[in-house]
Amino acid sequence: MAGSVARSAGVAAGLVTAYYLLPLDRHGEDLTAVALVGGLLATGLFFGWEVWLIKRSPWPRLKAAEAVAATVALYLVLFASGYYLLELAVPGSFSEPLSRTDALYFTLTTFTTVGFGDIVARSQTGRVLVMCQMACTLLIVGLAVRVLGAAVRAGLRRRGRDTPE
Repeated sequence: MAGSVARSAGVAAGLVTAYYLLPLDRHGEDLTAVALVGGLLATGLFFGWEVWLIKRSPWPRLKAAEAVAATVALYLVLFASGYYLLELAVPGSFSEPLSRTDALYFTLTTFTTVGFGDIVARSQTGRVLVMCQMACTLLIVGLAVRVLGAAVRAGLRRRGRDTPE
């Protein structure tokens, strides 16, 4: 269990570190949409891979917890990157200029539905991006819980067949 927690924390820390180190500000306006769509597709593929691993894991519950941590961290970094790139491409898209930390903060407040209101989307593109995050968050919460639960049950059934009686 300690290894699972360490792996989850390591993946999240690695993703956040990459978010801060990647040279996102060296690309043009077209990168925002491409990065977001490509990132969402990559997140979906990653999630599918994690489901496959859960079904084959000797500890499907722990693997599911790792999958949730990694997928949510990837999702949050993806949207924070999108908000940051949008603010670079179209300054004034938000109520205040967004640094990387501001973009990550805004992403997390939107994800958790806290929405403090200190940063808000002002441009139409910004609002569409925020609505996309809201819809994807609902999908992650609803669909992911259901899919991960089924994968855990399948892994437990498989593990039960693999253990000698």
